[in-house]
Amino acid sequence: MPKKPATPLQTPDGSRHILLHSCCAPCAGPIMDDIRAADIDFTVLFYNPNIHPQAEYELRKEENIRYARQLGVPFVDLDYDKDNWFSRVQGLEWEPERGERCSACFDMRFERSALYAAEHGFSLFSSTLGISRWKDMAQINGCGKRAAARHAGLQYWDYNWRKGGGSARMIDIARREQFYQQEYCGCVYSLRDSNQHRISQGRSKIIRGVKFYGRDETGQGQGADAEATEATGIKSS
Repeated sequence: MPKKPATPLQTPDGSRHILLHSCCAPCAGPIMDDIRAADIDFTVLFYNPNIHPQAEYELRKEENIRYARQLGVPFVDLDYDKDNWFSRVQGLEWEPERGERCSACFDMRFERSALYAAEHGFSLFSSTLGISRWKDMAQINGCGKRAAARHAGLQYWDYNWRKGGGSARMIDIARREQFYQQEYCGCVYSLRDSNQHRISQGRSKIIRGVKFYGRDETGQGQGADAEATEATGIKSS
């Protein structure tokens, strides 16, 4: 079993009921486990209209629903309003990973999460996005705090989910639960850029929907690409 943090979680405002925006099951796994172990009630909110195409979106969402059900945690599924997302990032199509497009994407997702939190009596919300080493934690926290500032009495919890072995537990839980292994961040532009990089390295393009942690596409053990991803971190959406 994955190790738990040595110090139990404590929310910054003493709240025992928080809203957790989730980007995907692999990133959410250790965070959901840690919050639950601290006897803090929480609701998982899935709002990720950036994920492309819709079949990929549905697969990632269903993996997260599966784990929430396993833990008995409430799960909120918001609309897949991809048209609004494309409008939000218009003109930023060629921005690099961690650039302005990512900020616009985080802003949109956190603004919707903060609105839900404010409308449903939460004083605190957080996100699983920051656990991934592929992401800029300062960028994510800045977007979260801006979204929270729109609503009186709401705070964004900028806890460092990577510390205490969080990143290692993320891999352990993903393999234990055989979560779907996503090989690009989520949006059509990250898919484009990931494929371009793979081709430049003499590798084939990403084949979506076939790789799962702990087994390859045939169900016979761990695939080589999965091992490569484990060495560098999970790509969150």
